[in-house]
Amino acid sequence: MGHATGFVRTSLAVVTFLVWCQAQSSTRNYGPVFEEQPVHTLFPEGSAEEKVTLACRARASPPATYRWKMNGTEIKMEPDSRYRLVAGDLVISNPVKAKDAGSYQCVASNSRGTVVSREASLRFGFLQEFSAEERDPVKITEGWGVMFACSPPPHYPGLSYRWLLNEFPNFIPADGRRFVSQTTGNLYIAKTEASDLGNYSCFATSHIDFITKSVFSKFSRLSLAAEDARQYAPSIKARFPADTYALAGQMVTLECFAFGNPVPRIKWRKLDGSQSSKWIGSEPLLQIQDVGFEDEGTYECEAENIKGRDTYQGRIIIQAQPEWLKVITDTEADIGSDLRWSCAAAGKPRPAVRWLRDGQPLTSQNRIEVSGGELRFSKLVLEDSGMYQCVAENKHGTVYASAELTVQALAPDFRLNPVKRLIPAARSGKVIIPCQPRAAPKATVLWTKGTELLINSSRVTITTDGTLILQNISKSDEGKYTCFAENFMGKANSTGILSVRDATKITLAPSSADINVGENLTLQCHASHDPTMDLTFTWSLDDFPIDFDKSEGHYRRASVKEAIGDLSIFNTQLKHSGRYTCTAQTVVDSASESATLTVRGPPGPPGGVVVRDIGDTTVQLSWSRGFDNHSPIARYIVEARTLLSSKWKQMRTNPVNIEGNAETAQVVNLIPWMDYEFRVLASNILGVGEPSLPSSKIRTKEAAPTVAPSGLSGGGGAPNELIINWTPTLRDYQNGDGFGYILSFRKKGTQGWLTAKVPHAESLHYVYHNESIGPYTPFEVKIKAYNRKGEGPESLTAIVYSAEEEPKVAPFRVMAKAVLSSEMDVSWEPVEQGDMTGVLLGYEIRYWKDGDKEEAADRVRTAGLVTSAHVTGLNPNTKYHVSVRAYNRAGTGPPSPSTNVTTTKPPPKRPPGNISWTFSGSTVSIKWDPVVAKAEESAVTGYKMLYRQDSHSAPTLFLASKSRIDIPVPEDFTHAFVQIRVTGPGGDGIPAEVHILRNSGTSMMVEDSVMRPVPHAIVITTNSLLMVALISYLEL
Repeated sequence: MGHATGFVRTSLAVVTFLVWCQAQSSTRNYGPVFEEQPVHTLFPEGSAEEKVTLACRARASPPATYRWKMNGTEIKMEPDSRYRLVAGDLVISNPVKAKDAGSYQCVASNSRGTVVSREASLRFGFLQEFSAEERDPVKITEGWGVMFACSPPPHYPGLSYRWLLNEFPNFIPADGRRFVSQTTGNLYIAKTEASDLGNYSCFATSHIDFITKSVFSKFSRLSLAAEDARQYAPSIKARFPADTYALAGQMVTLECFAFGNPVPRIKWRKLDGSQSSKWIGSEPLLQIQDVGFEDEGTYECEAENIKGRDTYQGRIIIQAQPEWLKVITDTEADIGSDLRWSCAAAGKPRPAVRWLRDGQPLTSQNRIEVSGGELRFSKLVLEDSGMYQCVAENKHGTVYASAELTVQALAPDFRLNPVKRLIPAARSGKVIIPCQPRAAPKATVLWTKGTELLINSSRVTITTDGTLILQNISKSDEGKYTCFAENFMGKANSTGILSVRDATKITLAPSSADINVGENLTLQCHASHDPTMDLTFTWSLDDFPIDFDKSEGHYRRASVKEAIGDLSIFNTQLKHSGRYTCTAQTVVDSASESATLTVRGPPGPPGGVVVRDIGDTTVQLSWSRGFDNHSPIARYIVEARTLLSSKWKQMRTNPVNIEGNAETAQVVNLIPWMDYEFRVLASNILGVGEPSLPSSKIRTKEAAPTVAPSGLSGGGGAPNELIINWTPTLRDYQNGDGFGYILSFRKKGTQGWLTAKVPHAESLHYVYHNESIGPYTPFEVKIKAYNRKGEGPESLTAIVYSAEEEPKVAPFRVMAKAVLSSEMDVSWEPVEQGDMTGVLLGYEIRYWKDGDKEEAADRVRTAGLVTSAHVTGLNPNTKYHVSVRAYNRAGTGPPSPSTNVTTTKPPPKRPPGNISWTFSGSTVSIKWDPVVAKAEESAVTGYKMLYRQDSHSAPTLFLASKSRIDIPVPEDFTHAFVQIRVTGPGGDGIPAEVHILRNSGTSMMVEDSVMRPVPHAIVITTNSLLMVALISYLEL
């Protein structure tokens, strides 16, 4: 019997040691945690790549080993297999669709347990060729709509489509009249035209990663029968499905296209809600980015032209992949205890939840109960340890949540958390001594003081978790206190010494106060305490500790003395109202006192703004009263904003002034058919408070337009046309759907009015064609707007002229005179305004060399009513023909009879030479050799000289009829710069430049042979010497 007992004790000791070692190693070892999991992979058939890699990597200690499953069956990694493992990755060599397409899952294991990855599909992308069969030709009446079917070949995944006309790469653009469906690939032409004749081919493209492949169909010929010019109402041909299913977060695209003449306009609307800011695109496509459940509903496509409209409706239904709301986490639990794990996931359809343990399905059994997202364990055992996974799945996907369960069995151990060695306590106070050994299962606890066993009494309490609480402490309570802990694995104890100190007391408590926002205040707090211990003060507001470092300067300590803990509050705000508690604390006890601070300020935001009784220009608002913040509410303000502006604006109300006791008011002067949000603000004598939350969006009812369109004008266009322009009416003034314009016009001086109806708010012009309309005929024009509710007021009458025609008469008495070798002046008699068929814009001078054709003439235009022009850039000594025409917006009129002019010969090319000078008192005499013109040069009629005393002075122009000149100079003259050139009917020649020096009274010539251009001087014709000061600066 004794031997048996000894054997049992030895076995228990061994188990205890092994379990303790296992618990210690758990701080180092853990089960697999995925860091990389396989993803859905698309492999292009015929790709140059010879392998596919599915990634898998798990963090684990000891390191994990890996296995893979395909379609739920484990893959055998044989030496000659096409499958091999690289670390945790699965590499498939020479993948084949028939063998390798399927669902793959990675399995990671170590000694702690097993987890499985999410499933990843391997699919093969392909695009076959179009059928080789010839496509039937299509014949349609010009003006009608037509559809070409693409009939794409077998493929995966989806394709993008374009259409070729006649040859590659002549792709058909999507221009509103033509549309290529990216759902079916079909080509739609709303209204055929003569330019549509030709051969059509569907061009389909597959995009797989960075690989692109395209194929095109056989051509189908389109021929057109005689034109049918009749207009007809729209008929929608390309339609989105009646039910479109989409996953939250994706982009949804709806297609809608119609035949019609004129080409219909496409508009989109959501019947059970307003347009979202996520809508992009327009006309045949409606695209919604990042679609959410708020986008679910019925959508309508409307095709409209001047002959009518057609509509089509369909629903968008939003679904979602599973997404975790609550997951399981790694858990350590005591042996014999109970455990409840739960996980929850959102999704549409609602996800089903199942459980795995070490990669295998887990169902209810014995101590384990599985119920949907709930997993319950009763009386845990060591074998329950392992890796657990919660799996949520619906038809759109699967998500996994993993956690490790460690079941512990430990003898009591105080090494990590012993009883505190020295335990100070305040006289008459209370002390709490925890006893928290590490133990599994939970240990039974006993306390002793010295050798005395402690039991619960009026002053002694031992809680269920083993904590010892002593109250109303006296000096006699000092001594050693020992905690004894025991479970079936073993026992242990830990001891601390209790020391009794003087109690802490508040000697000056804070007082309650009442102040306004922005004022300052100090709350006092003084205390006494045991002198052997440090005293600290803390403050709390409504039981939340005040962090002085994060108070933005509002809170500061008022004193640095140990026994004073005063709190100063600066620039008080409404948030500073509440109960302030001062706590004086030592390591053994604390004392607290509280005071209430009331901060008066502007009112808080009103609540629950509700809109009802919605009219075209009025709504009724109601709200609930917010906090008055200790100062009575005096009045309310109503603000609103529209979709057109994010800025809030104060609105007019009935009554005009809303009293502080009101909770309803009417908003007036609203815009009909406008989306509004409203908010309410309250005010009192201390200011205006924060606004309420915005109301739900509403749209006011429709009403007939109240404002006439503006900017009525027109003119221009082709012969026999009247073009009328206006400024499109802004959304603010449309007042309703179905908006358009009604034009009234008549020839000035006649009685009856013609009318035209122009749909669409964006329209901005109208063209009226009639063979009886003469050129530049004045019309009286009026415009008004209309919508589904009626017509608005008419604008003031404006005068608009019909299209102009080119002038019918030519200028006369055209005269041309050569001015220089490269310039001439042209003048003429103007055309009579009564002969004009439009607004005269000016005249066009055409000139061409003798021997050239008039078609090659150069042209110069004048603006306005001037009757002369100066023409430059001519060739010297050349005969020119000149004619003049009037022009207006429609073009140029007939030419005048041409006249002739011959430009003068050019001036001599040689500059004056042999320049010399002499000084005589205050005069310098300059002379040079005369220049004689050659036969091909114009005669010399005189000379021009530019004189400048230094580089900073302005130049002076002198004219001389002979080859010498006398110039007055100052007595202190030392040098000057001079340019001399010839002048005559052909203009000015090339200058000679010299630098004149006075050197000891001796004349010396220094001539600069480099010829440099100078600005044009002022030309003065005279026989006598003349000096002219030039304003411009001459660069020498």
